[in-house]
Amino acid sequence: MEATPSIWQQAVAIWASGGWAMIALALDAFIIFYMGSAIFWCIRAKGYLYVTEGKMKTWVKDPAKGRGPVGKMIRFVMGATNLTEIAIRFDELNQTEIAPINRDLKVMQACVGIAPLLGLLGTVTGMLATFAALATGSGGDKTMGMVASGISEALITTETGLLIALPGLIFQYKLAREHAQYKAFLAHLQTVCSQRIYKENQPAKAA
Repeated sequence: MEATPSIWQQAVAIWASGGWAMIALALDAFIIFYMGSAIFWCIRAKGYLYVTEGKMKTWVKDPAKGRGPVGKMIRFVMGATNLTEIAIRFDELNQTEIAPINRDLKVMQACVGIAPLLGLLGTVTGMLATFAALATGSGGDKTMGMVASGISEALITTETGLLIALPGLIFQYKLAREHAQYKAFLAHLQTVCSQRIYKENQPAKAA
């Protein structure tokens, strides 16, 4: 009695039948979800979700009380003495906080778009293998096996490309929303800090 292949063995067999395109798809999937996870934890590590409006204003008023990454940012920008200088410091902050995430999101977006194209490429090579088998085969089980292999390669790569692209697209949308939320937080922080600097620079009214 033959042993029934395990799920893992079946998965490996299906993967191998997809041809060389499956290697490119695996690499693409690794880049998508590795970079996505890195972006997600990078944004969450900023700790901005736990900073309330009241806490932010307290830290802006007294930067020494600031805690975590947000407190560190506030101490950096509140070292400015006027509105021009604080704008420059926030520009520097955006270059270090926002620009790297923008770059990684663009790379991830490109990889998500590549996934179905790699699947389509595998489809084309699978169909070429099928036609080659029909053209050179002499009929019989061997020819039918080559045809079946070519069709299998064509269908599996297409399906794999879509299975990578669809969750990758949803993941990318989620990260884009997180990134937009973080940028909105920094924009609001700039407003609060600028208001504080403006207030401090106003001449005291005579009694």
